[in-house]
Amino acid sequence: MKVVILAGGLGTRLSEETATKPKPMVEIGSKPMLWHIMNIYAHQGFNEFIVALGYRGESIKEYFLNYYAINNDLSIDLATGQTTMHGSKAPAWKVHLVDTGHATQTGGRLRRLRDWLKDEECFMFTYGDGVADVDLNKLLAFHRGHGRLATVTTVKPPARFGRIGFDGERVDEFYEKPEDSEGWINGGFFVLDPKTIDYIDGDETPWERDPLMRLASAQQMMGYKHYGFWSCMDTLREKTYLEELWASGQ
Repeated sequence: MKVVILAGGLGTRLSEETATKPKPMVEIGSKPMLWHIMNIYAHQGFNEFIVALGYRGESIKEYFLNYYAINNDLSIDLATGQTTMHGSKAPAWKVHLVDTGHATQTGGRLRRLRDWLKDEECFMFTYGDGVADVDLNKLLAFHRGHGRLATVTTVKPPARFGRIGFDGERVDEFYEKPEDSEGWINGGFFVLDPKTIDYIDGDETPWERDPLMRLASAQQMMGYKHYGFWSCMDTLREKTYLEELWASGQ
């Protein structure tokens, strides 16, 4: 099963780090956030990734082109140019790096991947700035069990995020970041039927607005309530928090 990760945004609220790199390449514990997210999936058996590139996408391409050299010891003979790599720290991942446009919105990036996903029964989809201890196989079983087009993992962080309204387990309302919201919010970690791409109008469409609201109105979106750890990396404060967690061994 393919896992789509959005990795093309500007990351303006983390400009201290993103002036020279896309947000998913900001490092936590000397590893890019993207690496941490991919390991969440790979650890649970999902090893094929489609990374939707945009802003400074070349830095992500360079990282994966040089992945083996970056993560292993090297011996270089400067006289001959011969390079010997020591070790085999290379995960069994298949990574597709796809340019989805510099200024394309989140929904538009997914829409540009339609041909990559058209033959899938369903696929995983998440952002390049959030981590969680979600049980992905339980999430997938939940999605397959309800028969709707979309499943969103919902979490309960601070009130500055948007709100999701429930009717049982069915998502019946989707609010984008109201000022005084509390309760369940979009935590990423979606499972989607390829038909959900039909709800995206074009490059300028944010996934979090019309597509999700229309899916909720059509009773085609269910919410998987995640009660465990979840954190995004929108600000320097959140990056520092994740660095402290990584350093603590938690």
